[in-house]
Amino acid sequence: MTESGPVAGIDGAARVFKGIPYAAPPVGELRWRAPQPLEAWREPRDAGEFGIDPLQAPAPWLRGAGIGEDCLTLSVWTPVAAETGSLPVMVWFYGGGFTLGSSSDLRSDGAALARRGVVVVAINYRLGVAGWLAHPGLSAGSTESASGNYGLLDQIAALGWVKRNIAAFGGDPERVTAFGVSAGAACISLLLTSPLAEGLFQQAILQSPGSLRRLATLAEAERGAVRVFGDDPVALRRAPPQALLESARLFGAPFADLDAPRLLRPIVDGWALQGDEEEAWRQGSARALPMLIGSNVEEGAFFLGALPARTLAGYRAWVGRNFGAMADEALALYPVEDDAAVAVQWTRLFGDHQFNRCVRRIAALNALREPRTFRYLFAQRPGARTAPPTHADEVEFVFGTPNATRTNADRKVSDAMLGAWVSFATHGDPNGAGLPRWPAYEGEADGYLEFGDSIQPGSRWRARELTFLERHFEAQRRVSPQRGESLRA
Repeated sequence: MTESGPVAGIDGAARVFKGIPYAAPPVGELRWRAPQPLEAWREPRDAGEFGIDPLQAPAPWLRGAGIGEDCLTLSVWTPVAAETGSLPVMVWFYGGGFTLGSSSDLRSDGAALARRGVVVVAINYRLGVAGWLAHPGLSAGSTESASGNYGLLDQIAALGWVKRNIAAFGGDPERVTAFGVSAGAACISLLLTSPLAEGLFQQAILQSPGSLRRLATLAEAERGAVRVFGDDPVALRRAPPQALLESARLFGAPFADLDAPRLLRPIVDGWALQGDEEEAWRQGSARALPMLIGSNVEEGAFFLGALPARTLAGYRAWVGRNFGAMADEALALYPVEDDAAVAVQWTRLFGDHQFNRCVRRIAALNALREPRTFRYLFAQRPGARTAPPTHADEVEFVFGTPNATRTNADRKVSDAMLGAWVSFATHGDPNGAGLPRWPAYEGEADGYLEFGDSIQPGSRWRARELTFLERHFEAQRRVSPQRGESLRA
């Protein structure tokens, strides 16, 4: 029984309840509004199939009933013998660059985790133009005088649903771990700075968060939307879903300027997010929680298709534009001598800039106030392939989904990660589960546990490069201070 009515799921090795709505469908007049309450129902609602996947291009790993805007549902996997309110809860936030992803993704099926004694919840949130559009016409019609961040508000609403309802599925609403990858992990970090999310989860697992970038202000995001759509909010609300999907590409290429704020993603709106994320972490106003955080060996290789330069000259010019007076130092750390080396060094620089630097920085800042902070490095090459693991390769290992069992080595690493993630959700500490000792993170030691051919502790991974990037970001901050105070400028 949920607060809105009864649901009927599927029995198996773990019980699963799919496609449970947690808010009213965000369609018609509810498009680009904060999530609204559901209408209740009396008869048992069939929860045997996933709901509609958020608006995006179709993909073979999505299992939803279709693709569209009516997507505010979640799914729950729970052990068969779970007693009311007794078990730790893990709430999954998918990645996909704020434009892709779904709780139905085959790679993040919660059954294997649930069989180990946790309740798993996978939530949907709005994506792309449907999820992140800020526009002056939408802001004017809002009680908060703000727009954008609808995907973030969806996440907050889903976490509220978990707090109010999860005991009926066997979960303890006071032992909730939010975990996610990429954009999902970045959202969790942002939620730690949001007053609207306080008390909704007690622990966090951040897998390759693309965090700590300067966020666009509401005014910047609104100007970007007017350039694309004009200033008529009535026409905007009447646009068909396919037009919204196709318009996302008009908001600009994402990687030409590494440090510029990006649109169609979370912004500083003065309501859900009241200031820039890194400043909140620096000042200690972000909520420090028990945290497990890490990244993969070659994060940037996943984004090779967005390579902005393919020649030596083009690469050097791109580094010059992005690093200015520090360009020579960047070229020394990420050296290219001919065209053939451009892709390798760009992916390393991009991965360090977007992900690895964020992991080390958040770990260090969180550990200052919360000793239960643990860092990992994922080094396992899935399926014995020759290339190192790239962005999001660890997801199927964490969930124990089929691709993670291709070799004996894969099975070993997947079993270890399943055990560690469940241990952390249960105790706030990933140790146990047959692992070598995993030391808590300390900035000076800069330690981590590596999951690869060997599962072993290490320290100071890519320290020279990440220290350089810290200095680069600090220089950027001095030149262009965070602007959380001037939200309505």
